[in-house]
Amino acid sequence: MRITLLALSIACASFACALGAPPASAADGQRPEVGQQAGRLQPKVLAWRRDLHEHPELGNRETRTAKVVADHLRSLGLEVKTGIATTGVIAVLKGGKPGPRIAIRADMDALPVTERNALPFASKATSTFRGETVGVMHACGHDAHTSTLMGVAEALVAMKADLPGEILFVFQPAEEGPPDGEEGGAEEMLAQGIFRDFKPEAVFGLHVFSTLNAGQLGYRAGPAMAASDRFSIVIKGRQTHGSRPWGGVDPIVAAADVIGSAQTIVSRRQNISKLPVVVTFGAIKGGIRYNIIPDQVEMIGTIRTFDEGMRAAVFKDLQNVAEHVAAAHGATAVSQIPDTKGNPVTVNDPALSAKMRPSLVRAVGADSVIDMDLNMGAEDFSFYAREVPGFFFFVGATPKGQDAMKAPSNHSPEFFLDESALDVGLRAMLQVTLDYLHNAQ
Repeated sequence: MRITLLALSIACASFACALGAPPASAADGQRPEVGQQAGRLQPKVLAWRRDLHEHPELGNRETRTAKVVADHLRSLGLEVKTGIATTGVIAVLKGGKPGPRIAIRADMDALPVTERNALPFASKATSTFRGETVGVMHACGHDAHTSTLMGVAEALVAMKADLPGEILFVFQPAEEGPPDGEEGGAEEMLAQGIFRDFKPEAVFGLHVFSTLNAGQLGYRAGPAMAASDRFSIVIKGRQTHGSRPWGGVDPIVAAADVIGSAQTIVSRRQNISKLPVVVTFGAIKGGIRYNIIPDQVEMIGTIRTFDEGMRAAVFKDLQNVAEHVAAAHGATAVSQIPDTKGNPVTVNDPALSAKMRPSLVRAVGADSVIDMDLNMGAEDFSFYAREVPGFFFFVGATPKGQDAMKAPSNHSPEFFLDESALDVGLRAMLQVTLDYLHNAQ
């Protein structure tokens, strides 16, 4: 089934590229220059995406990706700055007419995931993550974001003479988080002054998303994506032979009990009728041999919230559960909750959202613009949107006719991008950008 969908998707994408045809449901209000530029650039965007997909790089290690981006921006005649927040790339386009300043952001990093899609350009890359050799895959779609913004930059440069205002193109590393012990991502880009040297009045971004079908765009005004925090819990016991568990303290049993008890933090201690909360254990590491009870078990995970009070309460409750459940087993818990700086809630400025929703409709038609529920995923785009009004929207990635709610999700080794999403994303971002620049009050 996946191979059949792949063949159809690639064929459809190539067909759309050749014709430069707008989406079938696009409204009459789509700017003619959007269709012209999107049709011209789709073959390039498709090629960039496949190249980046085949050569993914983890956060703060996007050296090849950054070079591809920087070389392209320089070829457009833009002044490019590299090495920001380790591997970030920025460039400014000054239009031929006075107007507002805006920023458009794309993220470049991949994930420590081994790809399981039968693509001719599937990733075979490996790297080291948390001391282990891992596969690397654009399992979240950042290859699509980067290639789309490269296309947007080329399209806008072609319109430079009639373009009002200035645009900052932001190609950001480490959206998924920098390696342990390093700084990175949006917060570090801002710390290094990208909005100090160029202060936009609005910032825009997009994300391909598995729960929407190709051809659809989604957004939510106000709080849109959750705050995310990492935690680390180490359960310390006493090592002994597996045949004599009474001779030590078993941290594996204690850790299992901690995980089970932690589920009650959400189900019994948080008022989830107010706002949703998630506590997820993502990795457990303990022991090395079948007949040895180890000294300790390490656990890491994530907390997702929309409310600062609920966030603080979850931190306290998880610490309490870890320490007291471990103590009930004769073990101890050493907790870091949170263990790094997290991402704040991603908020789409309500006024800006109301202003830009018609642009999404013009790009794909009213029936294909989805008002989305709260999303428990997180995005460090949130840092930009805390500095200036932001608008972040989603582009459907799952092939039409397939149940998007059952499709492999972002971060899955089988995450699959219908490449017609590249055309939709390019048109939508161009429409949003041009409408804002030409109609800014």
